[in-house]
Amino acid sequence: MSNCNSCPSKNSCKSQVTCNIKNNPNNNIKKIIAVMSGKGGVGKSTVTALIAKKLNKMGYKVGILDSDITGPSIPRLMNLQNQRAMSNGKDIFPIESKEGIKTMSINYMVDNENQPIVWKGPMVGNAVKQFYSDVIWGELDYLLIDMPPGTGDVALTVMQSIPISGVVMVSVPQDMISMIVAKAVNMAKMLNIKVLGVVENMSYI
Repeated sequence: MSNCNSCPSKNSCKSQVTCNIKNNPNNNIKKIIAVMSGKGGVGKSTVTALIAKKLNKMGYKVGILDSDITGPSIPRLMNLQNQRAMSNGKDIFPIESKEGIKTMSINYMVDNENQPIVWKGPMVGNAVKQFYSDVIWGELDYLLIDMPPGTGDVALTVMQSIPISGVVMVSVPQDMISMIVAKAVNMAKMLNIKVLGVVENMSYI
């Protein structure tokens, strides 16, 4: 698990408060995989959903945490856009797809999916932390985290404070995109997080 002490930027980092998220005692998550790219629009959410469905078909218990707070896509990709999350005042209950994949997204908490989330960095980071620590994920073989584009606050929050087993990078066959994705790969290496592989999406174009 990466933490503030292992981060090369710890002395200049303003996000150290995001470190060391406590695990919910109701949860037993075996492996956490982040799906990441330095660039938006390359298909991270689509790849996340496809991996989740494949793992589910293989018999694994799977969840998806949509950490793209300002641009959530998972509810629509999982055909759950009309669902709303419930809470008992302490814990949050995920929305389950027809296949049995548990999901959590900020869009389950707004009245209209077109409503923008106009939050500053700390609030976005806190929402992601809550989706990990306050959601009753239960027993999962895999929790997939659909990451927002870039290497900013949310990526740092997730990679420093959640016990990620590794990341899957998503790219497309364009030189500019490859350069930006390389930044995300190097960020993972800096934080001692294993890059499990790279998906070249849209490679037929």
